[in-house]
Amino acid sequence: MIVEQLSLVDFRNYAAADVTLAAGANVFVGRNGQGKTNLAEAIAFFATLGSHRVSQDAPMVRHGADAAIVRARLAHGDRRILLEVQLNRTGSNKARVNGAPTRTAELPRYAQVVLFAPEDLQIVRGDPTSRRRFADQLLIQRAPRMAGVLADYDRVLKQRTALLKSARARGIRGDALSTLEVWDDKLVQLGTEVIRARLALAADLAVPVAEAYTAIAGADHRPELEWALTVSGADPEDGDASATVAHAAGIESLFRQALAAKRPAELERGMTLVGPHRDDLLMRVRGLPVKGYASHGESWSVALALRLASARLLREQSRLGDPVLILDDVFAELDADRRSRLAGVVADFEQVIVTAAVEEDVPAALRARTVRVEAGTISEAADV
Repeated sequence: MIVEQLSLVDFRNYAAADVTLAAGANVFVGRNGQGKTNLAEAIAFFATLGSHRVSQDAPMVRHGADAAIVRARLAHGDRRILLEVQLNRTGSNKARVNGAPTRTAELPRYAQVVLFAPEDLQIVRGDPTSRRRFADQLLIQRAPRMAGVLADYDRVLKQRTALLKSARARGIRGDALSTLEVWDDKLVQLGTEVIRARLALAADLAVPVAEAYTAIAGADHRPELEWALTVSGADPEDGDASATVAHAAGIESLFRQALAAKRPAELERGMTLVGPHRDDLLMRVRGLPVKGYASHGESWSVALALRLASARLLREQSRLGDPVLILDDVFAELDADRRSRLAGVVADFEQVIVTAAVEEDVPAALRARTVRVEAGTISEAADV
């Protein structure tokens, strides 16, 4: 899969923009703050239904506008698909495929993108939210139906938590709150599906992550991935990530038992304390947690390995073939050796999009085609 054409209206700093892309390497070059990353963000939205920089859609709408339009013409071999999404400052977004209205959740069925950016360092060094987000965005690309499952889980979670808050305010005891059991059933049903999908994802990423890490770092530091699950007694959000599960068997039963055990605490705190919304993806190198123990270079290598492994997983399992691989302002953060290694790893992907403030930071092997970006203006592409 490649992106042949990208068009923007009122997206970020672009009143209107059109850019043509080619197979192979494409480099967006421009000083910081000119709009390079906005182009990468727009392309990635079709695959992840979100931004890698903000949690809400409104910031992607240009100041003074009510909505932004993003269009992309994709090529799947000889087949062409035109995707369009309208990002509304308020209200639900709208989407079209080849001109026909569709649900926004359908877009990842047609577009697969893996984006690596400096923000990804938060996946390995930040709080559990960053790691859950990484996993769930990849789940959606791997199985687009998971977008609906995750959205339904969030809806049930909000309803259940609102009920707990109301009960706490009114001083209602757990045994008098019969309606909570209805939400428990829905939470367990949807949450079990999310947990099982996450466990399967971690298992499938294990070998690709280890191989990508070695390719980037030039050393085998034995990277490992493992989920800390609240259904097994962990509470990563409160700093306890000791309980882990290596397989999906019995998750539903564990979930129900954990909810029953946490019921008094949930009523006291007015919040849902068990479920995938509080789980964490643990990462280790050399047998030690990456967070708090890994060096800066090791942390970068783990973050890169996660994205490269994601791209490999999608390449091997998806009917769409290679995902579009985007490296957003990455090379400036890497030493010369890692730059060279990274360029070698990504060179065989069908389309690679690179953003850089300094053209010379990008290895020559990836500078096949350059697009210059300045203050929301895109120049004609030039061969280098």
